[in-house]
Amino acid sequence: MAAAVAGAVVGTLAVPLTAGLARAETPAARPLYKDASQPVDLRVEDLLARMTLEEKVAQLLTVGATTRDVLGEGQRFDPAKAEAAWPDGIGQIARPSDARRTAPAGEAVPSDRRWRTPAETAEFVNAVQRHALTRTRLGIPVLFHEEALHGYMATEATMFPQAIALASSWDPELVRRVNETIAREVRVRGVSLVLSPVVDIARDPRWGRIEETFGEDPYLAGELGVAAVLGLQGEGRTLRPGKVFATLKHMTGHGQPQAGNNVAPAPLGERELREFFFPPFEQVVTRTGIEAVMASYNEIDGVPSHANRWLLQDVLRGEWGFRGAVVSDYSGVDELATFHHVAPDIQAAAIRAISAGVDSDLPEGLSYRTLVQAVRDGRVSEGTVDGAVRRILSLKFRAGLFENPYADPKAVGRVTGNAEARTLALEAARKSIVLLRNDGILPLAPGAHRRIAVIGPNAAVTRLGGYSSFPRQSVSLLDGIKARVGSKAEVVHAQGVFITRSEDRSLHEVELADPVRNRELIAEAVETARGADLVILAIGDTEQTSREGFAKNHLGDRTSLDLVGEQNELAAALFALGKPVVVMALNGRPPSWPMVAERANALVENWYVGQEGGTAMAQILFGDANPGGKLPVTVARSVGQVPLYYNHKPSVGRGYLFDTTAPLFPFGYGLSYTRFELSAPRLSQRRIRSAGTVDVEVDVANVGPRTGDEVVQIYVCDEVATVTRPIKELKAFRRVTLQPGERRTLRFSLGPEAFRMWNADMRRLVEPGAFEIMAGNSSAALKSATLVIEE
Repeated sequence: MAAAVAGAVVGTLAVPLTAGLARAETPAARPLYKDASQPVDLRVEDLLARMTLEEKVAQLLTVGATTRDVLGEGQRFDPAKAEAAWPDGIGQIARPSDARRTAPAGEAVPSDRRWRTPAETAEFVNAVQRHALTRTRLGIPVLFHEEALHGYMATEATMFPQAIALASSWDPELVRRVNETIAREVRVRGVSLVLSPVVDIARDPRWGRIEETFGEDPYLAGELGVAAVLGLQGEGRTLRPGKVFATLKHMTGHGQPQAGNNVAPAPLGERELREFFFPPFEQVVTRTGIEAVMASYNEIDGVPSHANRWLLQDVLRGEWGFRGAVVSDYSGVDELATFHHVAPDIQAAAIRAISAGVDSDLPEGLSYRTLVQAVRDGRVSEGTVDGAVRRILSLKFRAGLFENPYADPKAVGRVTGNAEARTLALEAARKSIVLLRNDGILPLAPGAHRRIAVIGPNAAVTRLGGYSSFPRQSVSLLDGIKARVGSKAEVVHAQGVFITRSEDRSLHEVELADPVRNRELIAEAVETARGADLVILAIGDTEQTSREGFAKNHLGDRTSLDLVGEQNELAAALFALGKPVVVMALNGRPPSWPMVAERANALVENWYVGQEGGTAMAQILFGDANPGGKLPVTVARSVGQVPLYYNHKPSVGRGYLFDTTAPLFPFGYGLSYTRFELSAPRLSQRRIRSAGTVDVEVDVANVGPRTGDEVVQIYVCDEVATVTRPIKELKAFRRVTLQPGERRTLRFSLGPEAFRMWNADMRRLVEPGAFEIMAGNSSAALKSATLVIEE
């Protein structure tokens, strides 16, 4: 990048540079932008007026792997190198906790040194910020971002259940508390922006990133997305202590890619986008102070999201009123040239992206480094650059970085992975588990089985899923069962099979384990199980077999939904023994395992249930906790049914030759150890005006022997409309805990937002007519009443 010019003009006064050192200022000369009592907008304009073009563009850049250029001995920050490499300042630094990304070129980093420790991260952040505030011309602090999808992706941080598991809790308040804890663990290390949450709706289980989502329903994803953002950054647009700004991902259509391939085109029309894919984003933007939105890799109708002005300007900023910054997905701007071929080179890509509304280029700023020359050449206006810089500076001011950008090294150890966080991780794990099948074998009675065989490739490991690091502690299923039964039963273990040859999820190539060796292990497992009274079989995915496919040499999507490797062979061999078998699913994609689902005595969906998962699973197995989770996705029987989702149009599902259209498990489904009875919905009135509201009452009673949780779900169907409408749409839900014999009446209010749609003229309105109001405990078990909406 070109060096800074010799001076900057503010009004008619020249402001001299002093060899990269901040100019000493008297109180009278203190610039407005450094006065915390001034409004943010005024501070931004004052600072912007003092900046050179090079300094402006620097604020739009991110330093990732090139952080190595500013590191000295021991990977410590070197101010002299920083001044040479980044004379105009640093806008943003990616992932300061990841030491491997910033290793000097050609230097190998041992796997146990990939991550900076909490103390090392805090030291690195503070060194960078001291330099930025005291040794750059204008003293602009650096913005740091990290990944925090279901926990801070950094060493020793608490790893909560994966997003798809948290969605299975159907508990927004829990999701908010989880993200409050994540925020504390991130901010204490000096980081103020995280790349979370994901509110893409996911309609294709072939897609390896389905685990990162809150499922297939726009209402559920929106409610959980709002909860996550409020947990991370609190109310309003200014951060309080212990909070971080969230980044809403990925706008949009990402979750239904062509052929299930990550980053493939989203073959969606505008009405489909507005009815299903936009709502979760709109809910977060309009109900929270969200300050960052990330554009998606995919294209919509031939226009990649990073170049889609209609998406980012007209809809996001214009219709929804978003005032924060739009950031690129990693290398998303570069890919306009290298992948999508809608730009001849990265400078043209940068011009398209910033003109469309992308403010910051992650993770290296390769394309946006060309913007200085593009402005000089008249290919893009400096005013366009100024608009992006305003939003980045506003984010920094609202984060409080100009006043206190530093980590708190003394508090890092106290806040990170502490007992309070571990307790919450255990609660979240319990609430995320879904019981899918049970012939009465569960819950297990302690001492009823003298020998328990715990078998399978996921029995003795803790599966955390993608975007995870290494927490201070983790508990496997085997660990949890052993701790729970103590001396009341003998617990024996067999591997059964290996799924892949390696457990290193960072490897590009994924190789399935040797089938010959696996069949030897199956024989050993059968012998282990033969002498047991009960088999607990832990199968599913690894972090390699379902993951983000971010490059041709790092794939993660699949054409098959069933178990990979020899896991079906293992299950069949154990079923053949005639012993009771409880299957524990640990996986990132829905369990489309028809043979296992049919033959297991019980099937429990645990997803990637977090660091305390082993304890939670044991508590569920032995009845110390009662499963209350519900599926946030429809589980297909086979890949031939895909895409399969509950809120489809009436013309879907006519039938197949030789197979059924029915899912293996429906959206919203989940069993309990107790029994619940739900009444038909009662409406406060049978007729309302189009701008009116109707109250819906549902009685729910626990008629079984145990305390348990039920999720009451409210769906709506527009019976006749001017455009085709889904057969049902989730519009409200509530998770409640009831004691045996307890009965409660729940009240839900449905206003115009529950009934409106996009008509043939693409106008959003409520059409008069009859609406079916449905209530139940899954999308497939509903009772209904009819509401008439008049003009």
